[in-house]
Amino acid sequence: MKGSIRIGNVRGVVLRAHWSVPLIMFLFAYGLADRTLPAYAPGLAPVVYAVAGVMGALLLLVSLVMHEAAHALMARRSGIAVRDMTLWALGGMTRMDRPTTARAALAVAVSGPFASLLLGGVAVGGAAGVHAALGWRIPVAVLGWLGGMNLLLGVFNLVPAAPLDGGRVLQAAWWWRTGDRERGQRAAGRSGQIVGMALGVTGWLAFVRGASGGLWLMAVGLFVAVVAAAERRWAQLATALRGVRMAEAMTSPAVAGPDWLSVDRFLSDVAARAGHSVLALVDFEGRPSGVVQLRRLAAVPSGRREVLRVRDTATPLSRCTLAAPDELLTDVLDRLGSEGGLPILVMDGGRLCGIVTAHDIERLSRQHTAGMA
Repeated sequence: MKGSIRIGNVRGVVLRAHWSVPLIMFLFAYGLADRTLPAYAPGLAPVVYAVAGVMGALLLLVSLVMHEAAHALMARRSGIAVRDMTLWALGGMTRMDRPTTARAALAVAVSGPFASLLLGGVAVGGAAGVHAALGWRIPVAVLGWLGGMNLLLGVFNLVPAAPLDGGRVLQAAWWWRTGDRERGQRAAGRSGQIVGMALGVTGWLAFVRGASGGLWLMAVGLFVAVVAAAERRWAQLATALRGVRMAEAMTSPAVAGPDWLSVDRFLSDVAARAGHSVLALVDFEGRPSGVVQLRRLAAVPSGRREVLRVRDTATPLSRCTLAAPDELLTDVLDRLGSEGGLPILVMDGGRLCGIVTAHDIERLSRQHTAGMA
């Protein structure tokens, strides 16, 4: 996720935090110190509320890490490669490869909410124990609030709507029942759009009636609806492209130009005759070195085109998505987020065979969709 920095690792899994995390933690701490704690334990010094509010927010942050860690560790136990975990304003996200079985998908999906419910039960039980044994109001209030937040997080995440964990459970159930993963993803996406719109409308109604928390509910609803729509579109695309291999999808033969040419000469000698919007580049030894988009070359000021090398405006090979000719297109598209983006360079033993662009994918999707109609 853009705007995230690495803050550590959990059992070998990289942990990142989005810039929005400190903001949301401040808001939680402020709400605890300004309203929740004074209401439950009035008459104490402001510094006591402030310290307790910060401690409560930090404990909630630890709870979110444990929720995501549960997903990550269960995925690794199921043989699924985990890339990283990222905390942000609306919770967290664990990036991993797609599960290969419905059973694995179900186990990974339920692990996070189970961890949150378990933490919530422990915190509520701790609050009850402290209240009965010691009667300390501030620890009781913090633990009670923490328990309630974790229970709310666990229950909310079990709502059967993508991209929530409950949506993953729904997808896994449909996958197990029908044997079709994409069909399950479409069902979860539809549910997510409905739930997201319902949350947005509920939040708006609450806001116009004077509840400022309605804005937060609207934001959550919008996020759920948008991501669910994207997941549904991806499932439709994956269904249309099922069974298509890279050799069938690529533009072949790939048009490549020398990466040492100036932008001006590359445009006149290579791009003008290529007829493509994306071109591969090769170095002095004829090895692929990256890709360049003509719109980026066209954006170079005319005064710099004679001195700027085309490789200086290109995406280097290290940041490109590479694939073999016999790989499934859908498997390669799954890797885009971690290895690079479009276009995809199709390589065979270090030799460039072709390029797959967004236009190629759109064309194939239309063809296969029309063939199924």
